[in-house]
Amino acid sequence: MKIGYGFDIHAFGDVKPLIIGGVQIPHHQGLIAHSNGDVLVHSLIDALLGAMAMGDIGTFFPSSNEIYKNIDSRVLLKNVWKMIHEKNYFISNIDITVIVETPKLSSHIFNMRSNIALDLNTKVDKISIKATTSKMIGSIGRREGIACHSIVMLLEF
Repeated sequence: MKIGYGFDIHAFGDVKPLIIGGVQIPHHQGLIAHSNGDVLVHSLIDALLGAMAMGDIGTFFPSSNEIYKNIDSRVLLKNVWKMIHEKNYFISNIDITVIVETPKLSSHIFNMRSNIALDLNTKVDKISIKATTSKMIGSIGRREGIACHSIVMLLEF
């Protein structure tokens, strides 16, 4: 059994679409990032890599490399998962918490879970995604950005 933790945070301020968990969320701003800025997927990638002691997202996909400019973060997730799966691991469960004041995410959660399950070749019921606010405290509370925490448990087969 291996457990990994990931965290990511991005500020609002870009004109590109807001993508969270592979779902385009209606909002007047996107997130500032080298890739498409999918804070949920970035957090999950770091959790997966952390579980395997393989570094972090920047180790494999540095923002200094133009090939990753505006890339769909789900492509990165699939690449990371392929490396981990080849080491004979599978998903036991994933627990993700997105912290955002606005926009509200509840109507998009199932689609996010479905995207992640598809990308990791696992069942939706192994993926938990929750959204919460920061109760108007700090940068998230001031609606300056979005943060995400992810925990994964991998089992060897």
